[in-house]
Amino acid sequence: MAEQTAKKEILLPSERKMSRKEKRDYTLHEMKRNYMCYVMLAPFMIFFLIFTVIPVIMSLPMGFTSFDMASFPKWVGFQNFYTLFLDDDVFMKAIRTTLIFAIFTGPLSYVMSFMLAWLINELHPTLKTLFTLVFYAPSMAGNIYFVWQLIFSGDQYGYLNAFLMELGFTYAAKQWLTDGTLVLGCVIVVQLWVSMGAGFLAMRAGFQGIDKSMYEAGAIEGIKNRWQELLYITIPSMGPSLMFAAVMQIVSAFTCDIVGRTLAGFPSTDYKVHTIMTHAFDYGWVRYEMGYSAAICFVLFVVMLVCNNLVGKVLGKYID
Repeated sequence: MAEQTAKKEILLPSERKMSRKEKRDYTLHEMKRNYMCYVMLAPFMIFFLIFTVIPVIMSLPMGFTSFDMASFPKWVGFQNFYTLFLDDDVFMKAIRTTLIFAIFTGPLSYVMSFMLAWLINELHPTLKTLFTLVFYAPSMAGNIYFVWQLIFSGDQYGYLNAFLMELGFTYAAKQWLTDGTLVLGCVIVVQLWVSMGAGFLAMRAGFQGIDKSMYEAGAIEGIKNRWQELLYITIPSMGPSLMFAAVMQIVSAFTCDIVGRTLAGFPSTDYKVHTIMTHAFDYGWVRYEMGYSAAICFVLFVVMLVCNNLVGKVLGKYID
């Protein structure tokens, strides 16, 4: 009886509305009970705090200064933001390009990652491992851009040009990475290919973590086909994985930069693949105008925060 009472006292705070003191006591109790988890997380959290959290916090007020890394920052208020939206024509082009990237590579890559993870989950365990490696490898490979440069090479020896000329679709080599009408589409294709990284892996893990007995119970309750299983069992059971993958895709879509700079050069033809992140790179690492670069990053941070909140509201119903 005493044991049941003690168990009830521990579980009740998490099941009812708690006072501030009860929340603090319950949190401390859980931290003591799971202290080894915090010990194992400590090395990562220390590095994350030093190299990510602190620099981000420092960059926010820096956006309101003029800072060239050689002299002490000078407070300029909202001048950087006025210049961004009223006088910086390249930044306005960067906004348009970033939105195009986000619209095409974000949702499309998210859906592709989910469908591929779903299909791979139905395969034999050996094939699961093989295909997971095949689709995840591009996000790790550093020389993947070299391969795409060969494919989109602007001479007749480029793989795509040679293929099209061989079939008779064109009689002259196209300048895929320098023609302003073609370069954005080429970079979007490559970005889609390399964007199935952590999000794809999270979805694969989400499928692996679903309790198989839920499908048996669903069959008893009247679920008749795989699409109904997907809608009523699989997706609701993968809430955390779907949320994590969505956040990763948002970050990947809005911070597109390296693919464009590597393939199309810097700056690209008529700034066709010049994104907000590329603009921040230009002012931060080329011109060393760190205050202006921090203002650009601040705008990007706000946009990503809004998108994350919207996605959180949509997917929040699937998270316990």
